[in-house]
Amino acid sequence: MASIILYCRPGFEKECGAEIQEKAAWNEVYGYLELKKNQGLVYFHLNVAEEGDKLLSEMPLRRLIFARQWFLSVVEKLDLPDYNRVEAITEALGTDWQYADLRMEMTDTNDGKELSKFCRKLAVPLRQALRKSGALTEKGDNDGAILHALFLSGNEVILGYSYAHNSSAHVMGIPRLKFPNAAPSRSTLKLDEAFLYFIPRDEWDERLTSGLKAVDLGSAPGGWTYQLVRRGMMVTAIDNGPMAESLMETGQVKHKMMDGFKYTPMKQNNYWLVCDMIEKPQRVAKLMAEWLLKGYCKEAMFNLKLPMKGRYQQVNEDLQTMKDMFSHYNVKYELFAKHLYYDREEITVHARLLSPLPVID
Repeated sequence: MASIILYCRPGFEKECGAEIQEKAAWNEVYGYLELKKNQGLVYFHLNVAEEGDKLLSEMPLRRLIFARQWFLSVVEKLDLPDYNRVEAITEALGTDWQYADLRMEMTDTNDGKELSKFCRKLAVPLRQALRKSGALTEKGDNDGAILHALFLSGNEVILGYSYAHNSSAHVMGIPRLKFPNAAPSRSTLKLDEAFLYFIPRDEWDERLTSGLKAVDLGSAPGGWTYQLVRRGMMVTAIDNGPMAESLMETGQVKHKMMDGFKYTPMKQNNYWLVCDMIEKPQRVAKLMAEWLLKGYCKEAMFNLKLPMKGRYQQVNEDLQTMKDMFSHYNVKYELFAKHLYYDREEITVHARLLSPLPVID
């Protein structure tokens, strides 16, 4: 049986499963779910095996909010011997397919972390054997299919593939970011990852460049402001709480002690609006859409907090609020959301308008 296997944050298997089942149905692909509770794994078992490749090819991974990474299984739960594991994997794969890269993966759990050393040790001889057999292309080939080896233990592995153009660039969809010592809070990693995920690197010189003006709503103590400042932007920080002195000393930050929902910029010269306020998500979504429609910013990056229950339903409602507002003024827009690795009980959303500003009374 062919299955699409998805990685998500442990504890969010239900949301990830509901989303893949719903969006696969939009593409007329059907199957049933198997959720690995608190392991961050979702199995979408396909009714028709051949339709898995269609889904991986035609449905953008970036349209899935809760899935970090995915692949289509070709060898389900291969039992490995205690010795000659490399030979067993190589023989099971055969030579029908050729892959451009190999990803050694495991669950994002404590047990999975214990397997990481084993996977690193096995990776080199396995790559060498796969290149010798012709299943893996030479180094430097970044196109084509990616071979995923998901190790459930040292003696059990699932093998499958994804397409490089529709797959995360990171193993298991997890970027490994280093916390900067100068940042005032660990929340800084959330915005760092968001810029890395949502903004193409070849557009950073235009969209994340020095000299841009930005507003940070709910800024204190400055975790998100830090990411803007280190990129050379001039920031207006809005929060009733205090900002880190190290940020204020840069001369790039103006701090206004007030409620983020009450602040209105005097000029339409801000490029970025960022927001990580602990507020009702629908209220935040509406505020972000208003800022974009009124021309207070060009792009917005913000978090929407998730409820304890009905998380996927709430996310859809919040995003629909923004879509309805944009549609009301007949503007083209770009709107993407992702449950990023450094997010917890929230999702990160990026939005910008792609057509001229509407006339708003």
